[in-house]
Amino acid sequence: MRMKYCPQCGGELGESLIDGRMRLGCTEAACDYVFWNNPTPVVAAIVEREGSVILVRNKGWPEKMYGLVSGFLEEGETPDQAVLREVREELCLEGEIAGFVGYYSFFEMNQLILAFHVKGRGEIVLGDELQEYRAVPPERLKPWRYGTGFAVLDWLRSRGLRD
Repeated sequence: MRMKYCPQCGGELGESLIDGRMRLGCTEAACDYVFWNNPTPVVAAIVEREGSVILVRNKGWPEKMYGLVSGFLEEGETPDQAVLREVREELCLEGEIAGFVGYYSFFEMNQLILAFHVKGRGEIVLGDELQEYRAVPPERLKPWRYGTGFAVLDWLRSRGLRD
């Protein structure tokens, strides 16, 4: 959904060339509001527990669609804190960051994914957002070609499991 009105003064927004790109900005001369539409930071966890990677299926996702535990950073939270909170909230596991996998632009959702390898401990209890989970041995894990799948591919490569 596209914004129509300025959140600062209530004037109409219109497209204009700003910093070399077409952007939405306030049309009122006295207002300098620009809608920059910056990517939203998201954390993702490759959760490894008892030798397997935990993939999750969110409620409402197609039956065969699984992904990584992921979520948005909250105010005042570092990416490290956010990824461990998401693992706790979604799987009820205590986690320890084993490493940073990388950052990935997810242009389709206007997100910047910060992916971590997290060692999980405890019994899995699904949080409210999840339908089910699967534990997949790393050698059987098949990366997908969008979003967090690129982090999975890089993580597998770092372990010598993909070319």
